[in-house]
Amino acid sequence: MTASPSPANGSAAPSPAAPRHHALIATITVCALLGGWLANGPLPLEQAMALALAIFSIGLWATAALPEYLTALCFFLLAMLLHVASPAVIFSGFNSSTFWLLFSGLITGAAVRHTALDQRWANSLAARMSQRYASVVGTIIAFSVALSFVLPSSIGRAVLLIPIVTSLAGRLGYEPSSQGRTGMLLATALGTHIPAFTILPANVPNMLMAGTAETLYGYMPTYTQYLMLHFPVLGLLKALVLASLILWLFPAGPAHADGLARVPRTPPTPLQRRLMITLGLCLVFWMTDALHHIAPAWISLAAGIYFLWPGSGLTSKRCINEEINIGSLLFIGGVMGLGAIVAATGLGGTLVDAASTHIGLAEGAPWQKVAMLGGIGTLVALFTTLPGVPAIMTPLAESLSQTTGLPLATVLMSQVLAFSNVILPYQSPPLLVAIQLGKIDLRAATRLCLALAAVTLLILTPLDLLWWHLLGWI
Repeated sequence: MTASPSPANGSAAPSPAAPRHHALIATITVCALLGGWLANGPLPLEQAMALALAIFSIGLWATAALPEYLTALCFFLLAMLLHVASPAVIFSGFNSSTFWLLFSGLITGAAVRHTALDQRWANSLAARMSQRYASVVGTIIAFSVALSFVLPSSIGRAVLLIPIVTSLAGRLGYEPSSQGRTGMLLATALGTHIPAFTILPANVPNMLMAGTAETLYGYMPTYTQYLMLHFPVLGLLKALVLASLILWLFPAGPAHADGLARVPRTPPTPLQRRLMITLGLCLVFWMTDALHHIAPAWISLAAGIYFLWPGSGLTSKRCINEEINIGSLLFIGGVMGLGAIVAATGLGGTLVDAASTHIGLAEGAPWQKVAMLGGIGTLVALFTTLPGVPAIMTPLAESLSQTTGLPLATVLMSQVLAFSNVILPYQSPPLLVAIQLGKIDLRAATRLCLALAAVTLLILTPLDLLWWHLLGWI
């Protein structure tokens, strides 16, 4: 959209879309107030206010009626004024490892660009592609899924691949804001994250569910058992669906042949060599976190400090002031804070209890009960973000098992149907990190998430339940 000329006094002219955005903001605000008012009575006041705040924040994030960071600031202000929860809960997102992974990831991305290491890696990746756009997207997704087996952090995978793919898109002739570049970056953002829900150590919700289940019930799924149950449909087949949807929603012409030409290999520069050694050490520590118990966030932060250290030469002197997107950090803090409020007020558990009561979990065939459990988890994920699903559903798994008559292991595994289905980007902090690192249009990411969620609900979920039946789980 072309900007209107500025008035003579120097103030910017209002955008033609502003009235429409104002109407949308007003509508969402009214819905939030109405939802909180109707809920007050059936729910305690604290939960009713949390529900209203969730409707307001989620509505604005989902529609992009306001910039994401501005919605986050409104969320912080309203949560504090309404005393929905303690400040420690409201601002808990800034204490989370996800926040510091994003911060460190932004620094790492700046270092990779500053040293031109992204161009070097892009050359290597381009050598494995053909000129066809489908080959480009398919190669990116295949590489992203393969990386999920060796690198246990979604954000770590995004931090490594987003700068490479951004550089590669330019080499292949896909300009900023073009369909081709958007498709390539979304293939990276979702390819490093969505299929990895079916690989036990590859995403946070997976490990949170498994760890809580072991603590509460003494049940810990094995790596192979988890992979066999979930990867064929929700991992491999979903990756193929993801590639098809990107080609459909974001079509583009073939890549420039010059961008795929083999570039003569030259020795890395001293800066590139030091950066690769540091990233290699990060990868080793990420992969061995079960031995040393240092969270990926602090490994990344240690690397980020080194990249910023005066005299290292790995980032510019203006990196922190000019190259770190503060808005993306506020966005992540707001999303994580909202999930914490929903959990702390008990709203999440109330939603599960209400859904369990009204949909008749005790009735129906086993596959229907598993599908309903997945639906309840999907509802929880809309309000608490994806990590909220195992945090809320796992402690309730034993009572849900008694209600449904399903084995406890089946009830626990049904959570994967929920937290692997991202309906809107705000639900997944790692996905938001990738979107922010790649400067991807949030509306484009939302279109793809909605399309993938629809295919998952209508086609992949029934196929997955059939696979469960063949394996004897239902």
